Amino acid sequence: MPSDSTALATQPVSPEGGAWDAVRSGWRLIYGGFGSLGFSIEQHDFHAPTDLDWSRSFHPDSVELCLNLAGSGELSCGSTRTEVRPGTAVAYAHAREPIQARRNKGDHHRFLTLELRRDFLSKQVAGAEQALDPAIRAGAFSAKPRSSITQAKPLTIAHEQLAARLTTPPVSPSALPLWFQSKVLELVAEFLFAPAPDMFCERQKKLAHDRVERVKEVIARHLENPPSLEELGKQVGVSQFYLSRTFSAETGMTIPQYLRRLRMERAASLLLAGTHNVTEAAFAVGYSSLGHFSKSFCEVVGCCPTLYPLTQRNSGKRTASQR
Repeated sequence: MPSDSTALATQPVSPEGGAWDAVRSGWRLIYGGFGSLGFSIEQHDFHAPTDLDWSRSFHPDSVELCLNLAGSGELSCGSTRTEVRPGTAVAYAHAREPIQARRNKGDHHRFLTLELRRDFLSKQVAGAEQALDPAIRAGAFSAKPRSSITQAKPLTIAHEQLAARLTTPPVSPSALPLWFQSKVLELVAEFLFAPAPDMFCERQKKLAHDRVERVKEVIARHLENPPSLEELGKQVGVSQFYLSRTFSAETGMTIPQYLRRLRMERAASLLLAGTHNVTEAAFAVGYSSLGHFSKSFCEVVGCCPTLYPLTQRNSGKRTASQR
């Protein structure tokens, strides 16, 4: 495989045909050169018309980190299998054994990759090899390196913000080499090392909190037509069952309960502002049945929607007169 920015552009025609045409058209080198600098940061954004054998893009004798923002797939090597979901990161070390990698057909795949030559990585982590993730140690630093894959890790909001900054660096052109080198080291430290046990627990708590906050943001943006639980799970990179448990533990309510409360709070604001009547407020928050809307409003707000603005105004008058 070519060593630098021409890597994907010069790939031979493959059985997937149009799939690799899409890959090449949606690929760009953000910074670096695998052969010249020892690392490259690349952006991928494409639709896959067929299942895609992604392993054809891997460099031999390398370690690669994938920040997967959208699209699904699978990595496997020997008995190890890792599902690649949206909103996750996974690293893999390519040695002698082949790594099978599939990108699912029909998906919009959007991800960044950090590709590291093994000798470059060795210099960066010299003296700290034993602290690396076991899969990275086995694939890059053992006496007989063997291809290996880490378990996928959920991306936090901070990780996603870092991915966005990598595509639009916030520094002057003259500072780019220094800035990108610092980001490479940050990614290595963040994703290729095994966390200490206590750090792992804290990290899991933070990840759970970040997932829940992300779900809240999605629900708030789509009150009228909210995503299904399965779709929410895909967006934050976990199964719908795990997400349900995490959300309940974090908030003390189920996702449907949270959605209903948020809808009623939004409807109450619309009614109090006088911009919507009851029917309009119900439709604005996704209810097609006025009966169901009124019942939910009474249970959550404690007042029927037709009387709510009046009760709030009277409450305000009483409070003012009491002063």
